Amino acid sequence: MKIIERTVPPRAQWALEQAGVHPLLARLFAARGMASADELDDSLARLLPPATLAHADAAARLLADALSQGVPLCIVADYDCDGATACAVGLRGLRMLEAATAAHGQRAPQPGLIRYLVPDRVADGYGLTPSIAQRVAATGAQLLVTVDNGIASVEGVHMARELGLQVLVTDHHLPAVVDGRTVLPTDCTIVNPNQPGCGFESKSIAGVGVMFYVLLALRAELRQRGVFDAKSQPKVDTLLPLVALGTVADVVKLDANNRRLVAQGLKRVRAGALPPGLAALFAVASRRPETATAFDFGFAVGPRLNAAGRLSDMTLGIECLTTDDPARAQELARTLDGINRERKALEGDMREQALQLADEMLDDSEEPPPALCLFDPDFHEGVVGIVASRLKDKLHRPTFVFAMSQAEGKENELKGSGRSIPGFHLRDALDLVAKRCPGVLLRFGGHAMAAGCTIDADRLDEFEAALQQVAHEQLDTATLTRRLESDGPLDKAFRRHDVVDTLHQEVWGQGFAPPVFAEMVEVVSQRLVGEKHLQLKLKHQGDAVDGIWFSHTEPLPARVKLAFRLDADEWQGQRRVRFLVEGAEV
Repeated sequence: MKIIERTVPPRAQWALEQAGVHPLLARLFAARGMASADELDDSLARLLPPATLAHADAAARLLADALSQGVPLCIVADYDCDGATACAVGLRGLRMLEAATAAHGQRAPQPGLIRYLVPDRVADGYGLTPSIAQRVAATGAQLLVTVDNGIASVEGVHMARELGLQVLVTDHHLPAVVDGRTVLPTDCTIVNPNQPGCGFESKSIAGVGVMFYVLLALRAELRQRGVFDAKSQPKVDTLLPLVALGTVADVVKLDANNRRLVAQGLKRVRAGALPPGLAALFAVASRRPETATAFDFGFAVGPRLNAAGRLSDMTLGIECLTTDDPARAQELARTLDGINRERKALEGDMREQALQLADEMLDDSEEPPPALCLFDPDFHEGVVGIVASRLKDKLHRPTFVFAMSQAEGKENELKGSGRSIPGFHLRDALDLVAKRCPGVLLRFGGHAMAAGCTIDADRLDEFEAALQQVAHEQLDTATLTRRLESDGPLDKAFRRHDVVDTLHQEVWGQGFAPPVFAEMVEVVSQRLVGEKHLQLKLKHQGDAVDGIWFSHTEPLPARVKLAFRLDADEWQGQRRVRFLVEGAEV
C-alpha cells in the first residue's frame, strides 16, 4: 500500500480560517475542493431548485391531476436501501399531499389510493419488468410511478402503456445504450438528471433525492392551484431524514447538493424529528439519534434495510419506514435486525469460501490477476455484491462474484455482482466484453465502481477470460497498486474529544472522504482481540495513544507509517481518544 497525502491549497485554507472555520476543518475542507465558507451553507434555501430538473414540472402536473381526481396509483420500488427510502418518501409525501388536496376539495382522504409494489430480487429481478407492470395493473392502479428504477425498463414501460397505465419514471441510473445509442422508455414522463438534455447540476443525486424533488415540484404545483399557500402547505421537509439515509446508503457522490440533503436530514434526526421506524432501527443498531452521523446511516441503519432486500422481502423495510405506530416499528426493526444477523453469517461463510477459491487461483509468489471472477454453487445471490466488495478491498482488483440464479426457469443462469477499483470503469468493461463476445452476457448494467450481470453458466470461463483481457489492457502497475489518500499528520493539539465530536458533526462520505491522517508512529504493544482485530498501544508525537485495526491480524513492525481516523472510545463512563487504523505503509 502507498499512502498519498492530499494537496491543501493554502489560499483556500486561509480563506476558510478567516471566515471562522475551525483550523483543522479548514485544512480538511480545502483539501476536498472547498474554496470559501459560502460552500458550507447547508440551508434548504441553497438546494438546487426543482425547476432545473427536467420534466419535474410535467411530473408535478401529472401527480396533481391524479390526486385531485382520486386516481389510484402504485409506486414500483427497488429492493435496496435507496429504493426502500425512495418508496417511503413517495408514500409519505404523496399521502400527505393527497390529504391536503382532499381537504381543499372538501372530501375525505381516500385510504388505499396510493399503494406500492416492490419486486422480489430472485423471482422478479431488477426494475419495472413486463410482469411487474401486469401485477400493477391487476391492483386497479391507473398511474404507475417508479422510484430508483425505470430508466432502462423499455419493455416494462411499454407493457404498462399497453395495459392503459400512465407511467412516471423517477430514477437516477444511466439509460440503456444499444449499439452506441441511448435508448429511453417512450410514451411516459421521465424525471432523471442523467437523461439526455437534463441540466440539473447534481448528476449524483440518489433515487430517493429524485423522488423528494418530484414532491417539491408537486407541492409547488398544488400551491399554484390554490390547494394551500406557503404558510399552510404540508411540511415535506419532515421526509429529509429518509432522504439522507437513502443518499448515504446508496454511496452516491456527496456533491454540494447531496451534502446539504444529508446535513438537513441529520439535523432533524439529532433533534428527534424522525419517523418511528428510523428511530427503532437506530435502537436495534445500538446507535443514538441525538449523535447521529452519516456513518450511522451507511454502516448501521442502511445494512439492516438492505438485508431484507437481499435475503427476504423489502416490504418489511418499507413498512418499517412508513408506519407511525412505535410498537409496530420496533417489531419490524427487530425482524430486520435478525435478518441482518443472518446476512452477516452467510456473508462471512461466503467470504471465507471466496478467499479460499482466490488462494487456489494463485501460487504464493504470484500477484492476483488484473481482475477476479469467482463462483461456487453454494453462493447466495443476495450477498454476492457484498462479498465482491470485501474481496475487492482485500486484493485491490476488480472482482465479480457469481451465484446460481434461484429464479424459476433460470436454473442455468449465473447472476453476478461486481465491484471495481479507481481507474477501471466496470460497466464500460462489461460493454466491451459484450461487444467482443456476443451472447456471453445475457443482461448487464451498472456504474463505474459497481455493476451486475447475468451469464449462461456454461460460459463462465469465457466471461472470465474476456474480463481479464479488458483489465489487462486498461490497468497498469500504478493503478493496481493500492493507494490510500490521507490528510497528512495530525497535530497532537487536535487529539481531543471535542475535535472528535467536531469531525463527527460534519457530513463525510463518497466523494467527500472522511478525514484519514497518516504519519510515523511507534508500536509499543499489539495483540489480537476477538481473534480478528489488532489492538494497539502506540506512541504518537511522544504521547501514548490507543489504536485498533479492525479485521486485521498481521503484526506491525515497531515503527510504521499508519493511516488512521480519529475516534473516541467510551469505557465505564470514560472517553478516550483512539486511532482507528485504515492502513499501513510497510
